[in-house]
Amino acid sequence: MSGYGPRIAALERRAERDRAAFDDERPDRRQREEPTAYLREGAGEAIWLYVEARTGGRMVPFSPAELEALTGAMNDWLECYARCHGVELEASFTVREAAELLLQTRNVHDVGQLLTGVPGREKNG
Repeated sequence: MSGYGPRIAALERRAERDRAAFDDERPDRRQREEPTAYLREGAGEAIWLYVEARTGGRMVPFSPAELEALTGAMNDWLECYARCHGVELEASFTVREAAELLLQTRNVHDVGQLLTGVPGREKNG
């Protein structure tokens, strides 16, 4: 265990709840959801936890279960983000590649757009 286990477990539970709530919503309501919230308050938090653990002169080792849970949570949120834009996506990105993109772009919206191919901004905004 890395010491990040409780935070990772909380992110995983929240991603599962968000995904289940999204799946249970009516299709017409899904289009009105705030897609970028899945990036800011979801995938971005998972990615940042990974960055936090791997920077600052330390290289925190994650257990395979922790890494799988963190990656799964991030991918769940990326799928919800894409589906808000009407795109069905089976996300299988690694949290490491997302973290590298975040460090390059410094913007979680850009990370979401680059990984999913879905616009990073609201259609009307």
